[in-house]
Amino acid sequence: MCWICDAKTPAAPSGPSAHSPWSPRRAFLQVAAATAAAPALAQVDVGNASSMRKLVPAETLERSAHQQYAQVLAEARSKGTLAPDQHPQVLRLRAMARRLIPFAKQWNPRVSNWQWEVNVISSKQINAWCMPGGKIAFYTGILDNLKLTDDEAAMVMGHEMAHALREHARERLAKSQATGIGLRLGAQLLGLGQMGDMAANLGTQLLTLKYSRDDETEADLVGLEVAARGAYRPEASVNLWKKMIAANGGTGGPGFLSTHPTGPDRIRQLEANVPKVRALYEQARRG
Repeated sequence: MCWICDAKTPAAPSGPSAHSPWSPRRAFLQVAAATAAAPALAQVDVGNASSMRKLVPAETLERSAHQQYAQVLAEARSKGTLAPDQHPQVLRLRAMARRLIPFAKQWNPRVSNWQWEVNVISSKQINAWCMPGGKIAFYTGILDNLKLTDDEAAMVMGHEMAHALREHARERLAKSQATGIGLRLGAQLLGLGQMGDMAANLGTQLLTLKYSRDDETEADLVGLEVAARGAYRPEASVNLWKKMIAANGGTGGPGFLSTHPTGPDRIRQLEANVPKVRALYEQARRG
């Protein structure tokens, strides 16, 4: 689903989905999002979101993501790999989310209706992701193997949130489904009826979805700004990618470098944008 790791191994489990163990704790995140200050002018330039995404109804995809996320948690719980609410890493990441979520609305007004969730799954995968609707998961592999500082972990979270905020999954699925039917439906396609039906069954694809290089670059920059506004050090984005390159090490590590922007290219783009958001970071630190 994302640049952290191309190999998405979790399969959608069978059986009914389970309720999130964090349900009683979601209210504070919803409040944080709802009470955010008026959107400020973005400092990074990522252009307009693709209109192609409108072919897949956002509400339908978010419902599907909610169901898939619950299934992932249920499977992890059954295997004993879902970290409990009081686990230090869970507390750490949820505190991080509280600082980032208030700055999400300027990138997507739908955030006001999202029920954000953050969970940690024990796995060697160097990976993290955020489904449509704000469903976030971190694997212990990325936290432990890379020994992420809070600033670096915030860059990962901001990046994953950015994929959801910019609706990259919605766009990817719309393009793949439109291509799959060869656009032969013509006017029927624009009626959205069939696309809506398709979207309801797309949740199982969310964990294996591959984003484009442009999506990844966009998520890098939006995530950088969101994290900076949350008072996380912008330079940590560069440090993070240096760790990613070291983790790859040319020895069969994470395979994302073969299909996504290369480490050096990514670092150069981030370095060029760090100065644009440094004032936001300094202001957040003073606040």
